[in-house]
Amino acid sequence: MEKAIWIDASGHSKPEERKRLILTALESGFGHIVVSPDDTQSNKYGRFHMVISDGDEFLLDGETIGRSVVITSKMDEKRARDLAGKYEIVAIEAADWKVIPLENLIVHFAKSESRLFVRSDSVDESKLFLETMERGADGIIFVPTSIEDVKRMSDLLSRQLPKQELAEGAIKQIRHLGLGDRVCVDTCSLLSIGEGMLIGSSSSGMFLIHSETYESEYVASRPFRVNAGAVHAYILLPDGSTKYLSELKSGDEVLVVDFKGNSRPAVVGRVKIERRPLLLIEAEVSGQLYSTIVQNAETIRLVAGETAKSVTELMPGDRVMIRVEAGGRHFGSSVEETIREK
Repeated sequence: MEKAIWIDASGHSKPEERKRLILTALESGFGHIVVSPDDTQSNKYGRFHMVISDGDEFLLDGETIGRSVVITSKMDEKRARDLAGKYEIVAIEAADWKVIPLENLIVHFAKSESRLFVRSDSVDESKLFLETMERGADGIIFVPTSIEDVKRMSDLLSRQLPKQELAEGAIKQIRHLGLGDRVCVDTCSLLSIGEGMLIGSSSSGMFLIHSETYESEYVASRPFRVNAGAVHAYILLPDGSTKYLSELKSGDEVLVVDFKGNSRPAVVGRVKIERRPLLLIEAEVSGQLYSTIVQNAETIRLVAGETAKSVTELMPGDRVMIRVEAGGRHFGSSVEETIREK
């Protein structure tokens, strides 16, 4: 599950300052904003999940979804533990984490259906909370002291996605197929040269398909688009799960990856499915064959190191970037079992 960041604008005494924080949070892409009961008209600034902080309760759409606990002793830590399983969100705050180790609560909440949030007023501290014991807290309720803090937190969020490990695969076969339905994924972001999406006929081997950022003598550059492949193929998402290309729809998030493995999320604006001639591409990594099926067109490119090569120019022996994964997938989630996809 993705980490959640809520921006808390409820604690500032001046209404104008609260308004500026809310507007900046919206402009920075945050979907959950905590407000006081006196600020329930703040949704006129834009559409967002307005979480009302009332005492130690968090309310959303009139329903109590969480409780907060200020921890100053072992007794308070026990009180937080006892709330696990009773609320969707349990938010904790402590003046001294050396006294109340966050690790204890992370381990405890990992066994419950409740999500553990930590209240923080520091961007650097928030990053530490999200990474503690590798698993980290499930979310942060961030209390900014300035507009710049909101922007810094937004930058932190964009860097939180893990780097993808990419291997070089050697092309073994390129074979013409008949007609089939292929998917173009148009995003709400502009992609750069070197960026694309991870697509494959199996989740164990996903090819880095380049965006249409290159100019062509036939069509103009479309840097928001990845002509991803056949409808059956998997695509990797920001939370580490996969979907079939045919399942994508407007508003979904997909993972954009560059040739170094750096990744970022992008929102799908449109999905185009059209009947086109197809190519089967097979590549080998460490003796294992992986495949993907793409449209037979000059504008479709596979990432090959710092360059990208059109599928119409690929030759056996050419090297392309592939993400290799052990195990298999069940409903898009990674599972530790033997699954063979051919």
